[in-house]
Amino acid sequence: MAFDTDVLICGAGAAGLTLAIDLARHGIDSILIEQNAQPFGGSRGKGLQPRSLEIFEDLGLLDRLMEAGGPYPPLLVYRADGSREKTSLSEDRTTPSPAEPYAHPLMVAQFRTEAVLRERLAELGQQPRFGCQLTAFEQDADGVSARIQDATGSHTLRARYLIGTDGGRSFVRNALGIGFPGQSLGVRALVADVDLTGLDRLAWHRFQLGTAATQIMVCPLVGTELFQIQAPVPLEGEVDLSAQGLTSLLRDRSDRDDIVVQSVVWSSVYSMSSRLADRYRVGRVFLAGDAAHIHPPTGGQGLNTSVQDAYNLGWKLAAVLKGAPDALLETYEEERRPIASDMLDLSTRMLGEARDGRMRRNREVRQMDLGYRASSLSQSERAETARIKAGDRAPDAPCRTPDGQQTRLFTLFQGPEWILMGQNVQNRPAASSGLRIITVGDGGDVVDDNGFIAEAYGLDGNEWVLIRPDGYIAAFSSSEGLKETLSHYHEVAIPASAPSPSAPEKKHMA
Repeated sequence: MAFDTDVLICGAGAAGLTLAIDLARHGIDSILIEQNAQPFGGSRGKGLQPRSLEIFEDLGLLDRLMEAGGPYPPLLVYRADGSREKTSLSEDRTTPSPAEPYAHPLMVAQFRTEAVLRERLAELGQQPRFGCQLTAFEQDADGVSARIQDATGSHTLRARYLIGTDGGRSFVRNALGIGFPGQSLGVRALVADVDLTGLDRLAWHRFQLGTAATQIMVCPLVGTELFQIQAPVPLEGEVDLSAQGLTSLLRDRSDRDDIVVQSVVWSSVYSMSSRLADRYRVGRVFLAGDAAHIHPPTGGQGLNTSVQDAYNLGWKLAAVLKGAPDALLETYEEERRPIASDMLDLSTRMLGEARDGRMRRNREVRQMDLGYRASSLSQSERAETARIKAGDRAPDAPCRTPDGQQTRLFTLFQGPEWILMGQNVQNRPAASSGLRIITVGDGGDVVDDNGFIAEAYGLDGNEWVLIRPDGYIAAFSSSEGLKETLSHYHEVAIPASAPSPSAPEKKHMA
């Protein structure tokens, strides 16, 4: 049976868009479908953590996100006694460093983030199919046959893999019968993007005049003219989300009648839960993003974890479609599910802190220390006491080219290839498919004038570091062991740059 595409992605939110972009830059064909007739228009997720900023730089769209948003404003808390306290959301004073170029999250309304992602995907020759619903699918040893409903009727698409990025109520997850255990957190809340008057845009306003159940927060959505209202609401009953209803709620909870909602652009009422899918894969079908994990919004972890799911899965799908063994795909759940489990614990803990009036967001939310040291893909000859090991995020570092041009490792790393980097090494290995070689030192590709590369990686003159396409270190190796190390990774993860087993036959749904 002919294939319409390599990968069918169900759900055109941040996870699905990121996956489609990553696959496209690897030369893999995909079709991205979305059951809603138009793009999501709200800002449920508005914070991009530093690790996600690094990913978006690699995908070629960070500059546009920077233009679409900006830094988080300070938090201004209004107390019942009439006092006010202005604080930073972060208790520490972290600044960008040579190894970590982005120190703090960027506020970008979710609808603007997804618009930038769609723009980048269009540059790569693809676009989501809106108003296109997955209604059924079945898989066999070679691929997945999916039934699709759109405005013209019902059609069948044939793909080698199906990825469910279709949210917390995932049709794909439910159709697979994958368990989604967890707990309801006993909190119901509203979120609304509104045009309002009466508050400035210089702070994230939090009115805490009574108990946690009666607080209300109003945050200027940086990069837009809108504000986002967030507030707990009763567990049962209707909630008036009209401009008049939200104005009344603000008056009741702030004790001010000068704050007036002029219009409501988007709103939602939701009950908070913490849930994690039992499995991320069944055969040729995978889950990513909210389809695999849902959580409270505290800490700004959800959209970021979803993007990083896609970034982990994309290069692995591409490698297998180009000839790497299927076992590589087993490492997706191996690596990402423990990350999601820890993220759920963090978000749930921070929910309790927020209800007690604390909203501090420090290094643990920035996702810079997440890694895969325990992964079967991580190998190292390094001492147990080494500061940086296989499985860790690969650091950035300023450097220069031999002709004196200033650059950075992240600029040199950008793209879908593996990176092999050695410092002050004597012998350069032969070029191989899918692998970019960078040597550091006199006579090398870059010069480490200020020692930032040496400080970040701790390489000696006989050591190489192998970096995966998603920016994590796969292995450290001595020059003597390099041939064996490269042979291993070519066997398990670095394929020849060949097209998919058989190019998808392009068909119009009719």
